[in-house]
This record gives sequence, C-alpha cells and structure tokens, in this order.
Amino acid sequence: MIMDDRGSSFVAVRRISQGLERGNTYHSNSAEAVAGSAAWLGRGLSCVCAQRRESDARPSFDLTPSEEECLQRLQIRIDIAYNSSILEHQEALRALWNAAFPDEELHGLISEQWKEMGWQGKDPSTDFRGGGFISLENLLFFARKFPKSFKDLLWKQEGNRSAWEYPFAVAGVNITFMLIQMLDLEAVKPRTMVGAIFLKFLSEDESAFDLLYCIAFKLMDHQWLAMRASYMDFNTVMKTARHQLERELLLEDITRLEDLPSYSLLTR
Repeated sequence: MIMDDRGSSFVAVRRISQGLERGNTYHSNSAEAVAGSAAWLGRGLSCVCAQRRESDARPSFDLTPSEEECLQRLQIRIDIAYNSSILEHQEALRALWNAAFPDEELHGLISEQWKEMGWQGKDPSTDFRGGGFISLENLLFFARKFPKSFKDLLWKQEGNRSAWEYPFAVAGVNITFMLIQMLDLEAVKPRTMVGAIFLKFLSEDESAFDLLYCIAFKLMDHQWLAMRASYMDFNTVMKTARHQLERELLLEDITRLEDLPSYSLLTR
C-alpha cells in the first residue's frame, strides 16, 4: 500500500479465476491477503492522483453568477470528509453495498465483506480520506444511474482482463480525486479552458460532476482493456483517460456531457 498527499491508498486485485464464486475462501503466502474472489497486493504501486499541478501563472476565467454559485456548492461537497459517525454517511455506505450486492446481507460497516467491492481493508472509511464523502456519492450515483455499467466494472465482466486487476472501489476514489484536479475545482475561478467549459455544464445540470465521474470511470476501464494493462500500468491508464477526457471536453460540438464521445460507453 502507498499513500498520496491526501492519504488515499491504492492496491491491486488479482483475478484468481473467472469462475470463482464470491464468498469462497482462498489462502496464499504472506504477500497476498485474499477475500472472496480477489487477492490483494500492496507493492510497487503509485497513484496518479498524487501528482498535483500548481502554477500561479495559469490564467483564470470569469464566471457568471450562476456558475459561481454552482462552483461554490460543489466545493462545499468536495470539502466534506467522510465521517463514520454521521448517520447520513453510514446510510450512504449501506446504500452502496445494497446497490452492489442486493442479495447479500451486509454484516456491518466494518466487515471483511467490503473487500469484495475492492476496498483495501474491512473499513472503507480509511479509503475515503483521498476523496472525501463526495467519492462515496459518486459511486452511489454511478450505481443508481447506470447500474449495468456499474456492475460490469465491479465484476470486470467486459473484455480480456489482466491477472492482476485494479480494485474497483479504490480506483473509484482515485477517479474522483483526478477529476477535482483536472477541473481545478479547488480554485476560486477555473484556470483552464477545460475547467471553464465544465462549469458551464455544471450551471445547467447540478449533477454534472457525478455524470462526468461515470464517464471517466467507464473511459478508464475502456483504456485499461485497450492497453491490456495490469496493476503496474494504472498510472499510465489514468493519465491516458484524463487526456482523452480533456480532449473531448474541448470539442467544438459539445453542448452537454451526453455529447461526449465517451458517454456512449455507458449506454452500450
């Protein structure tokens, strides 16, 4: 396990067998800790989200009053840390479990069961430090808005997968963090054209960040398969997905996020 500058961590998940059922037990050496259908490895990984770009020389873009209000509301969401003592946060976490595993009872908010979803340990709250409560909201939005795509990614049902796969849930937290950086959402005003364009979409649809998250997650997995990636390639895949997303946001004929070419990945 390695940490980024916000405390986020990333581990790799090994696909033991395409046909291995959840809930089965497997034992290996000390380098692997296995739960359900996944074995976990915490070596040699780094998180692309830790690479923060800061430059006072970047230009800023003026906002309309509506865009400014929407940005401030989104920044409030971004600033909320996950707190396991808050009932709303507990309920959101349970809702995520129920969306992912509707036929399996959750034994507790701290449980070995969470490893089945791709959390690094039995307490998901330790992984939310990198993305805050909004990263949980993003995952829950994805599960509710695009349940088929969510399940496809959770169970790695598409394409020829690597023997060592990225863990679904922790990757999701990394995508939240990546989008916050890419769109420069912690600045008072956007300092990139991509950020300015996104705020226009946000002013027209308050769920724009959540929707872009779903697009980004699906795009990342698409790039993962296209590059025949394994866990050591995660940084490269994330960078490639980010650059592709930036290029699509800058296309002239994009008037809403649903016009992005990668949006079609969610609906096919």
